[in-house]
Amino acid sequence: MTSNISKKQNTILWTLRILAAVVLIQTLRFKFTAAPESVYIFSTLGMEPWGRIGTGVVELITAILILWPRFSVYGAILGAGVMSGAIASHLFVLGINLQDDGGLLFYTAAVVFLVCLAIIYLQRQVL
Repeated sequence: MTSNISKKQNTILWTLRILAAVVLIQTLRFKFTAAPESVYIFSTLGMEPWGRIGTGVVELITAILILWPRFSVYGAILGAGVMSGAIASHLFVLGINLQDDGGLLFYTAAVVFLVCLAIIYLQRQVL
């Protein structure tokens, strides 16, 4: 529902939606193909394989909801929740620099979290 926002806000909102969805969808191949990085992460968290597959399913649903204008605010709420879990896992269990990735996974989760918060803010009238 974007009828109460300006064209500029709508453009910003779509840019944020696409950014969040692309990142979420891009990570699915690692989770659903049991890539060694994903298996390592979820094994370290004690959630392999059900946590890896379950997280992938939730992230797929999140991306679909974010791209569906009527439900994008709810997808963003779900995305913020999932990313807060990822961020907490990095801070308290995995570490920021995971397998010498320079913090890429951590910072990507933080960016998606912030993007989801921005989507929620821009669509707060829907809530």
